Amino acid sequence: MDQNTSARRADWEARYRRQHLPWDRGEASPALSHWLDTRMPYPLRILVPGCGRGYEVVALAKRGFDVTAIDIAPSAIRWLNRKLATVRLKATVLDADVTHWRPEAPFDAVYEQTCLCALAPETWPAYVDNLWHTLKPGGRLFAIFMQTDNTDGPPWHCDLAAMRQLFDAQHWIWPKDQPLRIDHPAGFHELGLVLVRRGPTNHGDGAD
Repeated sequence: MDQNTSARRADWEARYRRQHLPWDRGEASPALSHWLDTRMPYPLRILVPGCGRGYEVVALAKRGFDVTAIDIAPSAIRWLNRKLATVRLKATVLDADVTHWRPEAPFDAVYEQTCLCALAPETWPAYVDNLWHTLKPGGRLFAIFMQTDNTDGPPWHCDLAAMRQLFDAQHWIWPKDQPLRIDHPAGFHELGLVLVRRGPTNHGDGAD
């Protein structure tokens, strides 16, 4: 484990122990229910990076998805594993750094809700490159971009114009429809969009 990963793990574990989790709704996002009813054919093999306590992981597993969830905070992972055991559902829950981790085979979809906004902006390019490699060509990224209008974080403000540069048109197809707006109990809101991954597989290599 490198020094940066160790530092992030310690920071996030401390946040969970202090219960300093302003992005945590205590339940799955309404956006997921909307997409499950309209945009997510299943069963799919789906990744939930930065899953936290994994409300969405549980909801997806209930619908029959093959779910892999990743987080870096041991407390969050334990909480999710206990919840899955309680409701007798299965998901693969991994302790890993989302900026480095690569699967053995790419996924059909990724549900990105509270991972990008939790990462320091300087790590975003590496994370997005990893997402591209994580998905199959034509795979879908169900993305919820946090709108806090603050210059600090986490959660960090994910300005939509900046997101279009980060998830550039060479590698991602953006939808033509307007973003789904989701109000958050903490007072900010989120914008939900479904992006499609362009390009050949090149799994494990640099993006084309």
